[in-house]
Amino acid sequence: MRSLNRHRPRSVARQVFVLQLAVVVLLAAGAVLALVLQSRHDVDREARARSVAVAETFAHSLGLQEALRSPDPSALLQPRTEATRKAAGVDFIVVMDTEGIRYTHPLPDRIGKRFVGTIAPSLAGHVYTESVAGPLGNEIQAVVPVFSDDGRVVALVSAGLTVKNVAGVVNRQLPVILGVSAAGLALATAGAALISGRLRRQTHGLGPLEMTRMYEHHDAVLHAVREGVLITDGEGRLLLANDEAKRLLRLPPDAEGALIRQLPGLDRHVADLLLSGRAATDEVLEAGDRLLVINQRPTRAGGGPEGAAVTIRDSTDMRVLSTRADAARRRLRLLYDAGVGVGTTLDVEQTAQELADVAVPRFADFVTVDLAEPVLHGDEPTADAELRRTGASGIRDDSPLYPRGRLIDFVPSTPQARGFSSGRAEVVSSLADAPGWHAQDPPRAQEIIDFGIHSLITAPLKARGVVLGVANFWRSRKPEPFNEEDLSLAEELVARAGVTIDNARRYTREHTLAVALQHSLLPRDLPEQSAVEVAHYYLPAHSGVGGDWFDVIPLPGSRVALVVGDVVGHGMHAAATMGQLRTAVLNFSSLDLPPDELLARLDDLVQYIDQSREGSVDGSGLLGATCLYAVYDAVTQRCTVARAGHVPPFVVRPDGSTELPDLPPGAPLGLGGFPFESAELDLSEGSQLVLYTDGLIEDPGRDIDEGLELLRSALAHPDRGPHETCRAVLKELLPVRPRDDVAVLVARTRALGADRIADWEVPFEPSAVAAVRARAVEKLEGWGLSELAFGMELVLSELVTNAIRHGSAPVRVRLLNDDKLLTCEVSDGSSTSPHLRYAATMDEGGRGLFLVAQISRRWGTRYTPDGKIIWSEQPLPDPAQQ
Repeated sequence: MRSLNRHRPRSVARQVFVLQLAVVVLLAAGAVLALVLQSRHDVDREARARSVAVAETFAHSLGLQEALRSPDPSALLQPRTEATRKAAGVDFIVVMDTEGIRYTHPLPDRIGKRFVGTIAPSLAGHVYTESVAGPLGNEIQAVVPVFSDDGRVVALVSAGLTVKNVAGVVNRQLPVILGVSAAGLALATAGAALISGRLRRQTHGLGPLEMTRMYEHHDAVLHAVREGVLITDGEGRLLLANDEAKRLLRLPPDAEGALIRQLPGLDRHVADLLLSGRAATDEVLEAGDRLLVINQRPTRAGGGPEGAAVTIRDSTDMRVLSTRADAARRRLRLLYDAGVGVGTTLDVEQTAQELADVAVPRFADFVTVDLAEPVLHGDEPTADAELRRTGASGIRDDSPLYPRGRLIDFVPSTPQARGFSSGRAEVVSSLADAPGWHAQDPPRAQEIIDFGIHSLITAPLKARGVVLGVANFWRSRKPEPFNEEDLSLAEELVARAGVTIDNARRYTREHTLAVALQHSLLPRDLPEQSAVEVAHYYLPAHSGVGGDWFDVIPLPGSRVALVVGDVVGHGMHAAATMGQLRTAVLNFSSLDLPPDELLARLDDLVQYIDQSREGSVDGSGLLGATCLYAVYDAVTQRCTVARAGHVPPFVVRPDGSTELPDLPPGAPLGLGGFPFESAELDLSEGSQLVLYTDGLIEDPGRDIDEGLELLRSALAHPDRGPHETCRAVLKELLPVRPRDDVAVLVARTRALGADRIADWEVPFEPSAVAAVRARAVEKLEGWGLSELAFGMELVLSELVTNAIRHGSAPVRVRLLNDDKLLTCEVSDGSSTSPHLRYAATMDEGGRGLFLVAQISRRWGTRYTPDGKIIWSEQPLPDPAQQ
C-alpha cells in the first residue's frame, strides 16, 4: 500500500503513551477539583445541620421558659448560652425575644440590640437557616422558635458558625485529597506505561524494511483479487483503487489521489454513492453495460466518516436470473394477495368484484367476471345458462366493455362461450384478428380495439368440476400480448377464486333456504283482535338467519297474548327450533295458562328437545333460548308478564314517559330447575308495550346499557301510534349490517268500556237460571243484538245449569260486547272442567255442551285461583250485511 504521507510517523506506542498520560492528568485534575467542591459542600451542610441541632436543643432545654419569664432573662441565660456554646463547638448561641432583641451574645455589648438575620419564618413556627454578615463576620446560622405550653412562639434561639471556621475545616482536608490524587496519578501513569510496552511487543519490533515488505505483499494480493476495492476520504478524494476496480469503473491509471467528481468515465450514480459516505449492502447499480453490486462502509462510523472502504462485484451475468426471480416474486405476491383478498365475505357478487380488483393493474389492465345467472341465486349452473357481468375493474372507467350487471348471451364462437362449455382457458393474442370474438357484437368489438385493448385471456371459474362462469383479463397498456406464462398465472388465479365463489354460492343457497324456512314459520298476518293495536318488524341477521320470533295470540275475554323469543345460534337449526317453540307457545296458550306456568312447560319442552338431539351426527344440540310472554286484559287494563332470560319490555305512557319495569328475570329456557315468576302491570288506555330482541340494542360499537338508553330516547314521544313508534325505533337503533336477528313488537292498549260489560252474580239454586236468561236478553236488546238472544239463552241455560249442578258457589255471569265478538263467561268455585261428549240415541241428557259448541264459534275453559270460567264466543252480525 502506497502512503500519501512521505514523512515517517512517530512510534504508535509512544503516541499512545503520551495520549494516555494526558488523559490521566486531566482525570486526576478533575477528580481533585470535584473532591474539593464536594468537601466544601459537605462542610457547609454539616455546619447548617450542627447549627440547627444546637439551636433546637437549647430551645427545648429545661428552665428556658422560666428564665424568659424572669425580670432579667439576660442574667440567667447569658452564662448558660456561653457554656453550651463552648460545649457544642459553635461560634454563637443567641436567645432573643419575638421582636429580635437579643438576650444573649458572645459579645456582651451586643446584648439588647436587634438580631442580624431573618426571623419571620421562625415566628411562624419554622426552623430557618441562612448565611449572613453578622457581628462575628460571615456566619452560617439557624433560627428556631421557642413555643409556650399553649403553642405560641414566645422567643427565638439562633446558633451557628462563622465562615472562617468552616473554611478551616476544608483546608485541613486538602492535604488528604491531594495525596490521594497524586497516588492515583502515579498508578494511572504506570498503567499507561504498561499498555504502551504491550503495544510495542505486539508489533514485534518490526523495522522500516520489514514493514515495507509486508506492505508489498498486501499490495500484491489487493491488486490480484477479482473484486474491486476502493478507499475514499472525507473530502471526496480517491485514495486507493485496485486493478479490478479500475477495470469495472473504467478509471484512468492515475486515478488515485484525484477528486471523485473529476474522474473521467465514472458513472454518475456510482459517484453519488461514493461521495455520500453512507453504508450500502449489496446495492445494485448500472454502470454502462454492467450491473455492479456495491458494498460500502464508513471508515470512522462513530465520529463522522472521514472516508469509506468500498468493494465492487460484477453481476452482469445474473441480470437475467434476477429479472426472472423478480417476475416469480411478483407472481407469488399476486397469488398471495388473491388468496387473502378474494373471498373476504360469503357474498357471490362481492367475491367476483374482489377477483377483478386484485388483478388490476398488476396482471391485466381490465378484468371482467361473468357468472352464470343461477349461481347468483345459490343454484348450480346449467349448460344453457346465460352469464351476467358480476365483477368489473380497470385502470380507466370509460372502457367500452360490457358494464357490470349486464346479462350477456355469448355466441358459440366467442372464447367466453367456449371456455364456459369446455372448462379450458384460452389466450387471444390479437383481438383485431379474432373473427369469432368479433361476432358477438361487431360495433362494440371495434370500439374495444380502437380503445387500445388488444389481447385477452378467458379462464373458466371452476369448483368441484362445475364451471360457474368465466374471468376475462384484458391488456391495453403493454404492447406485447398475453403469452402462455400469463395463461398459467390466470389459471392459478381463477382456480383459487372459483372455490371461494362456490363457497359463497352454497352459502347463498343455504341462507335463502333458511330465510324461506324462517319466514314460513313466522306469522304472516297477525290475527284480528280488539285488545291492542299492533305494529311489528322483523329483520334476519346479515350473516345468517337466527331463531328470533314474535307472535300475537287472541285469548278469550277481550285478552291478547304478546310473545317475543330468541333461540341461540344461526342457520337452519335455529330456524327449525324457533318453529317448534312458536308452535308450542300457540298450543300452550290455547290452554289459557298463566304466563309463568306457560314458560315452565316451555322450559320442559326445550329440555326434551335438547336431550333428544344429544349425540346427533351434526351435533345440533340446542344451546338455549329466551322468551317473554305477556297477557293483556282489555277489561281490567292489566298486563301479566313473565320472562325467561329475555330483555325486559318498555312501557310508554300516553304522556310520552317511558318505564323499564322491574320484572323477575327468570332463567333462559332449557336450564331446568329454576322457577318462573309473573308480574302485573297496570296499563292505562293508550299505553304502549314495546317488546324486542337483543339484536336491536346490542351492537359491537356500543354496550347494552347504551342501547337501552337509545331505545328509551326513541320511545319518549307522546301521541305517536305503534307504526310511527316502530319506524322511529328502527331509524335510531337498527344496524346497517345486523349480526343478529332483530324483532320488534309495539302494542298500544285499548280498553273495553263499562257500557259494553254486563256482570251478575247468580244465586246458587236452579230457579235462578230463568232470571239470568231474562237479564241477558234484556241486555242484548239494549246493545242492539236481539238476533243473538235465542242462542245466548241456550248457552246461558246450559252453562249456568252445569255450574249450579256440578260446580260450587259463587257463580257469576259476564257478557262482553267486543268489536267482533259477543263473549259469555260463567264462573264458579269448582276446578272440575266439563268435557264434550256425544250422547247416544236413547240418552236423555249429555247434549248441552254439544249445543253450546254448535251455537258458539268457539268455547273453552279457563282456570282461575278461585275456580274456573267456562266461556263461549259468538260472532257479531256484520253491519254491512244488515
